[in-house]
Amino acid sequence: MQQISRMLRKLFQRARLEKPGQVDPRAAEFILGLLIAMYDRSGTGYVKTRSSAAALISLSGDTLLAKYRAFFQFYAVPDGKETLITQSALRSLLTDLNQIPAIVGEGYTLSCVEIVIHDYFRGVLNAAIVEEKFLSWLRSEPAVLLWLPTCYRLSATEMGSHQARCR
Repeated sequence: MQQISRMLRKLFQRARLEKPGQVDPRAAEFILGLLIAMYDRSGTGYVKTRSSAAALISLSGDTLLAKYRAFFQFYAVPDGKETLITQSALRSLLTDLNQIPAIVGEGYTLSCVEIVIHDYFRGVLNAAIVEEKFLSWLRSEPAVLLWLPTCYRLSATEMGSHQARCR
């Protein structure tokens, strides 16, 4: 928890320098509270760094493709010349990401995650998937992660402006 807290303070300190007046001085504290609520419900004082990274990536203002690539980098495992997403890694990723909508009473059960993983790997000869197949699957907007592109689109529309005037 202390490591994540230090990382968040540094992250938001840099953000405040880059965008003065646009970052709340308590942002690191707020995000840490959110991460604890999502990933330490039993109060152990321990939150996995990878889970925290997944949450920060998903809540970032980056493009969907950049987020998907970052998920792959954090959860994939090296296998000789390739890096692959295994069933276990996909389970971890979906479980971690599912905590975000779960914090507001939405989300999928663990059995739904298992069904998604089973369907995803059905007919796959290897026990793991390369990055392009993983990205392709995420671009198809699987129901278990539909909240992610939806939130991205909502966020993107906030940045849009037009010259129309209303009376």
